[in-house]
Amino acid sequence: MKKIILPLLALTFLVSCANNETKESKTEAPKVETAAKAPQFFGEKITEDGAVTSDSLQAMMGDKTELNCKLSGKIDAVCQKKGCWMELKNNDGSSLRVTFKDYGFFMPKDGAGLTAIVDGIAKVEVTSIADLQEYAKDDGQSKEDIAKITEPKKELVFEAKGVILK
Repeated sequence: MKKIILPLLALTFLVSCANNETKESKTEAPKVETAAKAPQFFGEKITEDGAVTSDSLQAMMGDKTELNCKLSGKIDAVCQKKGCWMELKNNDGSSLRVTFKDYGFFMPKDGAGLTAIVDGIAKVEVTSIADLQEYAKDDGQSKEDIAKITEPKKELVFEAKGVILK
């Protein structure tokens, strides 16, 4: 009798454990989907209020070299090394490079195509050859394309203190 009961109990235990695992995995999936649709916040908590499209930044800057503002735009690229920068695509095909205050937070590497609201400081800066080459390397460009970068670039950049991803 003991020979029959012991294997029967073991089998019952295994079947009940297998059923619990199935139930747990079914209930976890919807939570992940719901969380993906909710806005994500990075850095300082900001709101969408007063955000203008990244396309309007050049006109807002005028002859200023710095401007506190809040922008929104589609993410064109994200650093594939760490998520330490992203680019917002403008309607004219140009991009605005966004970095993060004090290197204090990063973006998800799969953020391309999402909408971002960024709050911080727009600046006119000269980006060094070394930095341009590093950005190109992080973006996965070929060694030949990286080698073609031989001059610094005066450009409009943005340092975000907070980001909302939607």
